[in-house]
Amino acid sequence: MDNLTKNQVLASSSGWVASLLNIFPGVGSGYIYQRRWLQYFITATFVTGWFIIGIILQGDKVPSQTEQIIGLSGLFIISIFTAVEANLAFKKSEKISSIKEEQKKSPTKKVWFK
Repeated sequence: MDNLTKNQVLASSSGWVASLLNIFPGVGSGYIYQRRWLQYFITATFVTGWFIIGIILQGDKVPSQTEQIIGLSGLFIISIFTAVEANLAFKKSEKISSIKEEQKKSPTKKVWFK
């Protein structure tokens, strides 16, 4: 059985699925789909930090509608950023893997005389 490199695993995933999973749950689920654990934990840390900052700033009072919109817009910005980054990483790895495949397919010509 072949051991796949990170670029091969990332290129074999679907870019739009990873982007969609990063947008709708909003916590970096697309990174789990792409098997990019470090990026997932970084995103989860940012989302958790965003919640903690909101709880600290809110205190014991009920959040107003503008405060709720600010909280949701922060999560939306995080999810859009991660979706774009996941798609860019997919395209980059797909390009790298296609270049490597072309290099493997192109046989070297054996010449007798130069």
